[in-house]
Amino acid sequence: MAVCSALAALAAALLLLLCGGGAEARVLLSLDDFGAVGDGIANDTQAFLDAWTAACSSGEQAVVAVPAGKAYRIWPVQLSGPCKKKLKLLISGAIVAPASPDEWAGRDPMKWLYIYGVDGLSVSGGGTIDGMGQQWWASTCKLKKTPPCYSGPRPKTVHFEECRGVSVQGVTLQNGQQFHLTFTRCSDVKASFLRVMAPADSPNTDGVHLNDSSHVRITDNLISTGDDCISMVGNCSDVRVKDISCGPGHGISIGSLGKNRTTDMVENVRVDTCLLTNTTNGVRIKTWQGGMGFARDLRFESILMKNTQAVEVRKVGFTDIRGTSATAQAISIACSDTVPCRELELKNVNLTREGGGQATAFCYRASGKTAGAVVPPSCLSK
Repeated sequence: MAVCSALAALAAALLLLLCGGGAEARVLLSLDDFGAVGDGIANDTQAFLDAWTAACSSGEQAVVAVPAGKAYRIWPVQLSGPCKKKLKLLISGAIVAPASPDEWAGRDPMKWLYIYGVDGLSVSGGGTIDGMGQQWWASTCKLKKTPPCYSGPRPKTVHFEECRGVSVQGVTLQNGQQFHLTFTRCSDVKASFLRVMAPADSPNTDGVHLNDSSHVRITDNLISTGDDCISMVGNCSDVRVKDISCGPGHGISIGSLGKNRTTDMVENVRVDTCLLTNTTNGVRIKTWQGGMGFARDLRFESILMKNTQAVEVRKVGFTDIRGTSATAQAISIACSDTVPCRELELKNVNLTREGGGQATAFCYRASGKTAGAVVPPSCLSK
């Protein structure tokens, strides 16, 4: 019966959009067509899955619409490919998670909206994806001071895995149970014009997280969370981060790399034109002693910091960085005992102490050069 309803809705929603002299066939499917209620209380998961199944199997390009003015409560789902044609998920209303962690009983506790093996998917529409993470945060051992507390995994709000040609634009992601937007083993990714919001004390609520992904563009985003605004681990390459407003949070991070003696390789990363405000760190690279691999061809440029804490660097150039530091130590370059940092560069850096006073720089096992004015004075060895 559900299949027949899906096929009927699919046929009813076939539209011909005239483009120039030709016609492009496109299917428009609303969650309401598949019986969704959208009152923020009813379980609309099956309607969401049915709409996705119909769109994914369509021989025409399909749009799955989440209508404005409604909130659709969705339990953990897996949206799988491959699909016959490119898809668009048009979120104009809200997708809301169940509030209680108990709803994940018997399910994978690391997943909520999990998208696997889908190529050519775009997500847009100006709506909201709300992870309702408050109960998850309150039960974690990081926040709960008295036992019992929860130390296990938490869901990633929107998690793309093994996807290519993915675009997420113009939506709000908020109150993630853990990471808000994650890409694992993905390529040709765009994440832009996003608002990512969670309280400053919400644990591990990274904004955008990359793992083993390449050819990624993260641009024009406002990110205010309880952890890294943007983080990347594993084997990531050809990543461009530009025009980001970050804070509060932990800043912009590469790593941790080499944990548990793993081999991690990160290269060809550019971070520029970013404003970091009230972050616990600025821009940093985190590594573990005993790890293997490399971090190379990385540049951080045109970064404005306000009331941030230390800046940690490894094998990167820092150019045109200015602003204030929340601590006396404005620059921290701490590298491995066994593999010291070499060929580092500080160029046109001006960091002063918030509220006045002279800032300092700290270097450990690090060498390199400076160019232009560098304040506080460089601690790099020649």
